Amino acid sequence: MSVVSAVVPWTTDAFLDWQAEQDDRYELVDGFPLKMMTGATRRHDLVVVNILVALRIRLRNGPCIPFTADGAVETRPGQIRRPDVGVDCGPTDPDARIASEPTVVFEVLSPSTRDFDRLRKIGEYKSMPLLRHIVLMEPDRSHAVVWSRIERADWEEHTLEGMEAVLPLPGIAIELRLDELYEGVLA
Repeated sequence: MSVVSAVVPWTTDAFLDWQAEQDDRYELVDGFPLKMMTGATRRHDLVVVNILVALRIRLRNGPCIPFTADGAVETRPGQIRRPDVGVDCGPTDPDARIASEPTVVFEVLSPSTRDFDRLRKIGEYKSMPLLRHIVLMEPDRSHAVVWSRIERADWEEHTLEGMEAVLPLPGIAIELRLDELYEGVLA
């Protein structure tokens, strides 16, 4: 006779406690840890750094602060995602591991995660009641897709192309120019 034990999904707290002791970064997906991609290109990393710098400068001394993929958002109960960059406009707790009021998320696409980010993650992000903007950025060309939800409950999608394009983020009262987000990345 064999004994079969039930596999029990992890709680958010159990996952976050476990994650704090790991060298690698994980997301909590359907109650179980999923190791995140590593080894992004330098181009990908430069776009992420440029986004963080631009957000930090514009949001300084305000209620919203940018965070890296070391931070997390809860897309639904028990589901933890780590966007490349996010903006939290809620109460600031320096020991928090999850954004209290995630308002903007950025994903910089890569070949290995492109379809997953564009299909599954976008759907999860859209279900978050406080989120106002979702931005997907290409790392190798001046191209971004932004979904925004401001006054209405419906998401509106816009595509931005070219270095002169401006990314409006009215949910946090700023705009970002694509030429600064791609600075040092594209010739």
